[in-house]
Amino acid sequence: MVAKIFIDGEAGTTGLQIRERLASRRDLEVISIAHDKRKDLEERKRLLNAADVAILCLPDDAAKESVALIENDTTRVIDASTAHRVAEGWAYGFAEMAPGQTEEIAKARFVANPGCWPQGLIAAARPLVEARLLPADFPLTYHGVSGYSGGGRQMIEDYEAQGAGASQYMPYALTFQHKHLPEMAHYAKLGRAPLFEPVVGNFAQGMSTSLPIHTDMSAEIPTGKDLHAALSDYYAAIPDSFVQVAPYDPALGKTPALDPQAHNGTNTLTLFVFANDALNQAVICAVYDNLGKGASGAAVQNLNIMLGVGARESLAA
Repeated sequence: MVAKIFIDGEAGTTGLQIRERLASRRDLEVISIAHDKRKDLEERKRLLNAADVAILCLPDDAAKESVALIENDTTRVIDASTAHRVAEGWAYGFAEMAPGQTEEIAKARFVANPGCWPQGLIAAARPLVEARLLPADFPLTYHGVSGYSGGGRQMIEDYEAQGAGASQYMPYALTFQHKHLPEMAHYAKLGRAPLFEPVVGNFAQGMSTSLPIHTDMSAEIPTGKDLHAALSDYYAAIPDSFVQVAPYDPALGKTPALDPQAHNGTNTLTLFVFANDALNQAVICAVYDNLGKGASGAAVQNLNIMLGVGARESLAA
């Protein structure tokens, strides 16, 4: 049976990337809305109700409107907006987040695709909280740099129009009220939101994030090897995982593998552990594609899980 897929918002950055990833599939029929009817409520309603799976690549309010337009009890939904990420009745679409998460996504009717920034934090922090190597109330700081495509079409146009004059490094969200904070704290199992400082770099896509830890603030005082073992064991136990943990080398002070563009075009997220046990300091870094594992790649992975096909269909690892 060929599943009908409707991408509501297919003309946006995430929608275009999803469509590109699905273009060669023979087990799917991607149904599209005519360009001149993209804002036609009745036409969107018709296509949403005709789809087996609707993928929403829309602003929050528009995503909520789309869900409300679905009148049947069969259309399943993947929402790439922020609207439903901590909402009751929605499965969180980070399949590697915990044992059993893939099964939850597989049986869910409504799946909230995770944000790009939260995945780096959740991937690094949740296994350590679960292993009691990181207290849930730890005062975490979280920093990273992402390509300008993470800001959507307007930011892409602004950066490309400025060319060489565009800012190379621009911190933002310095009111510390970023919309991803509830999602980060909830799914990383943190008792307090992290102090989050995101940065936009003058490159199109890809991202690298850092989670610094004063290990002596934990009762366990974990070593770098302890942190690395906890992360490695956690992700080794999750089938079809796109999250990998790089080998631990306590002497490693830098590596080109931390290039934020290293995993562009893939659905891979790689974690790195750096530590100085004598100073009781460590940093967990994550590298992934903000448009891959951070957006459209994750959506396709969730679609595959929901349809019961191979997790790696249409996805480069």
